[in-house]
Amino acid sequence: MARLKYWQAIQLALREELERDPAVCILGEDVGAAGGPFGATSGLQQTFGARRVRDTPVCEEGIVGLALGAALSGLRPVVEIMFMDFLGLALDQIANHAAKMRQMSGGRRGVPMVVRTICGAGRQTGPQHGQSLEAWLSHVPGLKVVWGSNPADTRGLLKAAVRDPDPVVVIESLSLWGQAGEVPDGDGMVPIGRASIARPGRDLTIVAWGGAVGRSLAAAHALSQDGIEAEVVDLRTLSPIDEKTVLDSLERTGRLVVVHDAVAPCGIGAEISALAAGAGFSHLRAPVARVTAPFTPVPFAPDLERLYFPQPERIAAAARATVGSGGSRFAK
Repeated sequence: MARLKYWQAIQLALREELERDPAVCILGEDVGAAGGPFGATSGLQQTFGARRVRDTPVCEEGIVGLALGAALSGLRPVVEIMFMDFLGLALDQIANHAAKMRQMSGGRRGVPMVVRTICGAGRQTGPQHGQSLEAWLSHVPGLKVVWGSNPADTRGLLKAAVRDPDPVVVIESLSLWGQAGEVPDGDGMVPIGRASIARPGRDLTIVAWGGAVGRSLAAAHALSQDGIEAEVVDLRTLSPIDEKTVLDSLERTGRLVVVHDAVAPCGIGAEISALAAGAGFSHLRAPVARVTAPFTPVPFAPDLERLYFPQPERIAAAARATVGSGGSRFAK
């Protein structure tokens, strides 16, 4: 088992998949000689050549369109879009073409294409680079969306995405870029559509993903000092959601707090809340709480940005309110 930084785990996954399958190729702005905008593809062009690790013009629609055609021609392209905010420039190719090919071909054709993109939340990247837009993507039938919160899951999810027969958007967190963690030996693939229990607990469930997972774990640690044991569910896959893991956790704890860096209206937190209010209604002992960003553009200023994204203190406060003044002794 190796200890790698978040970006190194991404690089390892790409290297392993390029070695494993000659159909895998990488496309994007500065992914070649420059090693990618944030270094994740450094050294790959030197090892695998410019035909398989190829720089493209600065045109997101063109990059994804090129990958779409390559995927339909038998390749397995991995494209890099520098920031999630820029996916709007390529949504026609992603949502109207790649995601619909399986259905429109009667199941005969898939688009084995991966779109890697970075969420700049938490790094003072501002309103045009720091948005969490996962709900946009998860609303598209035929498109899978994953987001790892640690190096091991990030590597494993990316490897699973490369091998998937249909398009997958892999979201990465710039705020976690230098975070180190243990990465298992061997293949280490993480199945798409399966959440994980990041911390077991008995008093309430906190569901989070991406950069919000670490802050939720910090909140859970703080809550434990008060005798409240929070279970933290790392969703990992945003589409399709692992409903069973969420519902099983809710059955154990009876209370739910959903945490995400995106704004609240029409977010994935609302989908999780609806799941709890529907299939999980008989397990609920308290109303579902959501801890999210406010419905306003992301601020530049560091102090304002910290207030904008859910921090451990705000998550813990919501959890305490959900459990009630009796803490872990709150009876059903």
